[in-house]
Amino acid sequence: MGESDRYIEYKSQKQKKMLLGSEQNALMGLVALNAIGFLLLLTMQVVYFFYQESAATYASNVVKWFELPANLSTLLTRPWAVFTYMFIDNSQGLMRLISNMFWLWTFGSIVQDRLGNSRLIPVYVYGGILGAVFFILAHYLPTALYLQLDTAHLMGANAAVLAVATAATFIAPDYRFFSHIRKGMPIWMMLILFMFIDVASVAQISPVYGIAHLGGAIAGWIFIYFIKRNIDIGIWMNQVYYFITHIFSPAKIESKQSIKNKVFYNTGSRTPYQKTALINEQKIDQILDKINLNGYDSLTDEEKDFLNKASDSD
Repeated sequence: MGESDRYIEYKSQKQKKMLLGSEQNALMGLVALNAIGFLLLLTMQVVYFFYQESAATYASNVVKWFELPANLSTLLTRPWAVFTYMFIDNSQGLMRLISNMFWLWTFGSIVQDRLGNSRLIPVYVYGGILGAVFFILAHYLPTALYLQLDTAHLMGANAAVLAVATAATFIAPDYRFFSHIRKGMPIWMMLILFMFIDVASVAQISPVYGIAHLGGAIAGWIFIYFIKRNIDIGIWMNQVYYFITHIFSPAKIESKQSIKNKVFYNTGSRTPYQKTALINEQKIDQILDKINLNGYDSLTDEEKDFLNKASDSD
């Protein structure tokens, strides 16, 4: 059993699982955003059909504000579509959403364990953005696609999910699925299976969708390329997110407990009595939180050794 496997087992033993709605769970957040986007458009579609409006009317009045247009002039009138398109998956119904979320969960959990929550959403967003760039550029090349410039559009999480899948494959190339069955399935085989299913699903519609999804895969590789060189190109996203979510938060007030410790338990240069068991538990929680935020590889050798000893003695 590898060190990362020991961590996962120990984490489950301590019941440190991320719960539904936890702010620590970026993967659950991405799945929730995709589900909300699907249900939002589905609800509006039902309303339009209730009033006997045509599908074309619904598409022109509602969907166009969320999908990504190939025409740059049109995109300038709704620039947010570069982001919203990757969270709506209504073009092929519920099964496409379920399929994309299955693959997102399969590969996203690996990225989350190895790199932490702070890197998962940037990989997803970069995949969606580069997929959008590839989609738009393909329609501006002197090919038959240029004739579809004014009508072509893109929606769906495929490019973003492929970015996550590619990132997971390059950050954990030795990872195996179904390891309890013989030697298991290598992660690269799972990636090829996902890409084959993806290409087969879009080939019958338009090959340009495959080009956009390829852009997402390249984004995942680029992200890991920089990560391996200790360059986090997604840190600005987390800083913006933190700023937005804390802009109206009150300043942290010092708790009564900390004041009590300073006033009544200040021993100067003397070391106060400490209960070792509680300190160990606190240190374990700190290490698990560090793994949850930045991945297992962010631990020092001392922290890895401490966690392994704790799991052996538990």
